[in-house]
Parts: sequence; C-alpha cells; structure tokens
Amino acid sequence: MKFLLILISFFTLTFHQPLFAENGNSKIESFNKSKKLLAKIHIENPLTFYCQCKYNNKKPDWESCGFVPRKDKKRASRIEWEHILPASHFGIKFDTWKNGHPNCKNKKGKSFKGRKCTEKIYAKYRLMQADLYNLQPAIGEVNGLRSNYQIDIIDGEIREFGKCDIEIKNKKIEPSKQIRGDIARTYLYMEQSYPNYIKFDNDLRNLIIKWDKDDPIDDWECKRAKKIQNVQGNINQILSTQCENPSKKNLKKSSSLSNDVNKETSTTIVIQKDKKNIERRNGKVENNVKSKIGAYKGAGTNHALK
Repeated sequence: MKFLLILISFFTLTFHQPLFAENGNSKIESFNKSKKLLAKIHIENPLTFYCQCKYNNKKPDWESCGFVPRKDKKRASRIEWEHILPASHFGIKFDTWKNGHPNCKNKKGKSFKGRKCTEKIYAKYRLMQADLYNLQPAIGEVNGLRSNYQIDIIDGEIREFGKCDIEIKNKKIEPSKQIRGDIARTYLYMEQSYPNYIKFDNDLRNLIIKWDKDDPIDDWECKRAKKIQNVQGNINQILSTQCENPSKKNLKKSSSLSNDVNKETSTTIVIQKDKKNIERRNGKVENNVKSKIGAYKGAGTNHALK
C-alpha cells in the first residue's frame, strides 16, 4: 500500500506540473538600469543588432555597415535598447494598458494609461520590461520605425537604410537571416519565462520554430547569455540547452568583432552610392514608406508601444 501511494505521488508530480515553471527576471525593475548593465555587457561586442554596425559611446558608425538614415539623422545617430519582443505584446495583458488607473494622473490631474501607467502600477510589468535577455542595441531610427510591429516574411528586398538588411512594411518587420534565430530564441525565452502573459498563435509559433532551426545559436549568444545570467540571476533555459550542445551551434556565424573583416574602403564607396540614390528618390521614399507608429493607444513615454 505504501509503495502504491509513492507511485501515485510520483506520477502526480511528473505529469501535472507545467513543462516550464515561470523563471524570468525577478531582480531588475528599472529599465534604465538594464540599459546601463547591457552597455557594459556589450563592450566585448559593440555591434547593433539589426544592422550589425559598430558603435562607440552610444554612437553608431554608419560606414562600418553601410547604413544610410532614411529620414531622421538625429535619432539615427544614437544607440537605443530595443525590446526584441515588443513591450506592448505583454503590456496589453495588464488592465492599466487600456484602462489606466486611479493613481495614473499627472501633476495637472489628467489621467494617462499605456506603458507609463502600467510601469507605475505593476512590478511584474517592470520586471518583464527590464529583462536583459529581451533587449538588444539598435540604431535609434530603426528602433523607432520598427515600433511594436511583429516579425514576418515580407515580399521583396527593399533597402530603406542603405546596406542594412531589414524590411518594415504594413506593420510587419523582416530582419536579416543572420539574426532570425536570435529573435526566435528570445521569443521562446519570453514565452517560457512569462507564460501567464505571453502566448503565441500557431502561425507565429511555426515561424519562430523555423527561424530557430534555420539560424542556429552562435558563440556570442552563449557568451551574452552567461553574462546576463551572472547579472540578472536567472538562467535562459532556451539558450542554455543549445549552448551546452555543440552540434546545435553555428560555428561559422559570429557577430563578434574579433571575427569582423575590415571592409572600410569598400563600405565607404557603397555608402556614397547609396547616399546619392537616397537623395535622388528621397521625396518618393518619404511619401511612400512612412510608418504609423503603434497599434495601441494611450498616454505614456516616448516608447510607449515598444
């Protein structure tokens, strides 16, 4: 009888526990603090995520990657920290995002909602927003135009930012093949870590799984994950499992500056050509590719939808 009870207890614990317990960020609540911590982590590999531009002192080196600003040169001249899974994707699950809160009023007594209110009211949201695993350095203009748009495959290969391989169209974003796996694994981590707030539909999940398979993990992802773990405290199980399995690594792919080939001369030539092309069609570009920032309304910070 005693053996039977032990056996029943074993099966109960084994089959009724969730596959992944919630194991996200429980240490860092400040988004500003996260940005400072990541700046130190990325000293070893100062490359922007989407365009692979070198940067120094929060300023991207356009010529290092052939980047050409689309319109906003001022914002394109700074580094910002991008939420790979947009904050609005999980922020909308908090009631304050749409409805606000009695405590969300400015000095003039005007109510506000959205990211600013949610950040003020919910510690859980602050932890999710500040999760280091979901943040990457990006050129400010690209970050702004990406907005809170979801990943997808876009027909054609339009280049709006010189040689930077990123397409933004119809509230969708298509990143370069080089980082699609990085994005997929970030999405998987966020869903695994915050299951009560993040769940992807089948179409998006199939795309994520495909990108994870097509673009295997690389050395910098593993190094970065280890550095974040040391600071934030929690293990990224998605990355940890793959990093411990050498057969899953893409040894040929590396965004590390130690493997960067110096192409400054050829890049400069390309930049000049791209600038001339942009100048010739500047009016057309600006009229046809303007993005409506965001799909959710509500007062908040300048990045309320990110």
